Amino acid sequence: MQKIIPQKLQKGDKIMVVAPSRGLKLIGPDCREIALKRFQDMGLTVEFAPNTTDENWNMQGCGSIEQRAADIMTAFKDKSVKAIFTVIGGFNSNQILAHLDYDVIKANSKIICGFSDITALLDAITARTGLQTYYGPHFSSVGMKKGCEYTLDYLQKMLFSDAPTEVKPSAEWSDDLWFLDQDKREFIKNDGYWNIHNGSAKGTIVGGNLCTFNLLLGTPYRPEFPLNTILMIEDDSGSNGVIFDRNLQALCHQPDFKNVKGMVIGRFQKGSEISREMLEFIINNKPELKDMPVLANVDYGHSTPIITIPLGGTATIDNGKLTIEK
Repeated sequence: MQKIIPQKLQKGDKIMVVAPSRGLKLIGPDCREIALKRFQDMGLTVEFAPNTTDENWNMQGCGSIEQRAADIMTAFKDKSVKAIFTVIGGFNSNQILAHLDYDVIKANSKIICGFSDITALLDAITARTGLQTYYGPHFSSVGMKKGCEYTLDYLQKMLFSDAPTEVKPSAEWSDDLWFLDQDKREFIKNDGYWNIHNGSAKGTIVGGNLCTFNLLLGTPYRPEFPLNTILMIEDDSGSNGVIFDRNLQALCHQPDFKNVKGMVIGRFQKGSEISREMLEFIINNKPELKDMPVLANVDYGHSTPIITIPLGGTATIDNGKLTIEK
């Protein structure tokens, strides 16, 4: 399928916020205010989709399938909207995949950005249309009061510029419950990337949240691994060494996994208890990964800060360094 690269953002553009997973009601007023101010400082105006309201909140903490799908289509059809940001992740964006009009999405290509459970939506759009999507901060992520500078820097590098970007490790990171107390934060010195397997590779980026990506296996919404793929994955604190291992093995069993030439793994949350030693054991125990470069502890996933990754873009791993082309 031919790749479609959406237009980059410019000052004066409008973005639309949608809730394909958990609902807007989950986001506190302080977080909303900070996020709105940050987007305004980027020169962007913000509009919420018609069904992305506090009132649309059912027993699963979200709007109906029809409401959530309608908001996605509204955002793509609206010519004045230049980018779409998701409110937050959750567990059920895969419910809406069969209710989207991918021909309309393809004809109205634009930036769409989110992470975690939003993996299902982003990868489905890429698989069905060829549109490059962005695995990056939610609207709510931009509302983090402290420790957000790195996230905002890479968000703007990826969404406003066409220049290749070398991704460097953050100085510090956090895995605290920042959304409960914006002032009580714990930051940890970053020990840099874990160069599990040295080497070089360049290819098309495929991936996202590993356990969510695997929900797409065997469906028409799973992106293929094209020739020369760089697999970029991460997992949350619900994972551990055993779960991560078996989910990764499920990908290794895919017939097109032979096209994967390098792998980049996002930072694990503390709750996963996956150390560098554990990860090296998992990676080195898989013959399918023996001859490829593997870089880990990279700034994306469920800790903060995070980079923004163009799914369908190009990544280069070069002996412990990572460069992304948009």
